[in-house]
Amino acid sequence: MGLVFVFCSVILDRTGTISFVGNYLKSHHGPDIVIFIIFVISGMIVNVNEIKSGIKDIPSTVVAIITILVISPLAAGLLSLFPLEKGLIIGLFIVAAMPTTLSSGVVMTGKAGGNIAHALFITIFSNSISIFSIPFVLSMLLSFSFRSQYIAIDHIAIMTRLFLLVMLPLTIGLINKKFFIKMKADTKIKMQVINQILVIGIVFMAASSTAEMFNNNISQIFLIVFFVSIFHVILLLFSFFSTRLLKIGKGRFESVIFMGSQKTLPLAIIIQLTYFTDYDSALLVCVIHHFVHLMIDGYLCTRIKYKTR
Repeated sequence: MGLVFVFCSVILDRTGTISFVGNYLKSHHGPDIVIFIIFVISGMIVNVNEIKSGIKDIPSTVVAIITILVISPLAAGLLSLFPLEKGLIIGLFIVAAMPTTLSSGVVMTGKAGGNIAHALFITIFSNSISIFSIPFVLSMLLSFSFRSQYIAIDHIAIMTRLFLLVMLPLTIGLINKKFFIKMKADTKIKMQVINQILVIGIVFMAASSTAEMFNNNISQIFLIVFFVSIFHVILLLFSFFSTRLLKIGKGRFESVIFMGSQKTLPLAIIIQLTYFTDYDSALLVCVIHHFVHLMIDGYLCTRIKYKTR
């Protein structure tokens, strides 16, 4: 509800006042600051013992990571064969290169009756290796689709930036929890709420950047919704069939389905705003994909919970 409210407020504000505030924050390192805080909080609310127990489920972890690192880029590459505008293709590639979501996947896994410990492990693991995987996947996809057009990817710069915005704050959060802050149950819930609000803040800044383009390209929005829906469904289908093939049963397959198919939005926005500023429609793809996968997986979460009672 918060995401929808913020997005609609920006898009429907004809005075441009709300989008002006969002663009001001974006141009003054707002996204960087917000994502840094998000990962600090994530490190503080993570239960290390739960992560250790999640490591033991190797088959589920392998399927989830293959979905994130292999199937996702393959799906994006396949969809890029359609005659889409360049910015839309780049947006799909950015989404495909992202690790799993920071919070919604874990929440949905728990609501569907799945193993939250395993979901947490996949979150931390995939976001940690994203420092190396994002530059590689992006370069691979861009070279595949734009052979005749040079799009520079500075691997070292991306890796450095991801280290500063992911690993460093995550480590700070873990150290704070280990040595300085004793996290109580009610405090953890409050921190999770703060994290959700910060994610909404990221969407606010992103929506502010795309407000004018959104209003001028309504027909393009439906095209984006269609393709990001196909992209997400491909990941879901692979996860479903893989868990069936490996006989990953109730309590274990939920984390594979939600953590393997969902993508983090804050990192996607950071990558677009830093390296693909000439392609505003790419940012629109990142934001719309986030809405779409929340809607699809929200329904799916309820269905899984209902069918496995």
